[in-house]
Amino acid sequence: MLVLAIDTSSPAVTAALVTTDGEVVAARSRLAPRGHGELLAPSIADCLAGAAGEVGAVVAGIGPGPYTGLRVGLVTAAAFAHARGIPAYGVCSLDAIDSRAEGASVVVTDARRREVYWARYQDGARVDGPHVAHPHEVPLDGVSAIAGAGIDLYPDAWPAELTRLPSRHPDPARLAALAWDRARAGAESEPLAPLYLRRPDAVVPGAPKPVSQR
Repeated sequence: MLVLAIDTSSPAVTAALVTTDGEVVAARSRLAPRGHGELLAPSIADCLAGAAGEVGAVVAGIGPGPYTGLRVGLVTAAAFAHARGIPAYGVCSLDAIDSRAEGASVVVTDARRREVYWARYQDGARVDGPHVAHPHEVPLDGVSAIAGAGIDLYPDAWPAELTRLPSRHPDPARLAALAWDRARAGAESEPLAPLYLRRPDAVVPGAPKPVSQR
């Protein structure tokens, strides 16, 4: 069975076909911070064009990530799954950034507004987060390694003794692997609820102010 893996939680617009054995059959990933809406559907089409075998599930990174890009990926994943009559599963996007290191590590990605999304891992398993914070507020006690695009965005925020892991954006093979058990078991489709970690900028207008007439 093939799994369609999608992630638009970062500037990397990612789509891939992955087998439940972990083999990436086809993948497309382009860095385009404002190109999610234009690039995702063609990337999926390219992956499907030469595929041998049926897509049996969709796995989508649910964030955390910026509102617009994240919505593009989740809506596309849900629509694809509905059209094909197959299940869709959500995965925390930070979990798909390779943080596998002995001991404690953190993943940090761009949250804009001079902040990062972060999560802490122990031997590759998430034990805290995801959260959003300023880089200097990320707790690093006992941490030995760091991964994610936040490394390069805020290089002065991270102690020199931390090992810089090479992974910067969600990896489709890891994304699919995090849902393999559900896909293999034929688990029911899940709501793809986005992780924003912030309140929306738009607010409901207050009551109109009284106007005095003179």
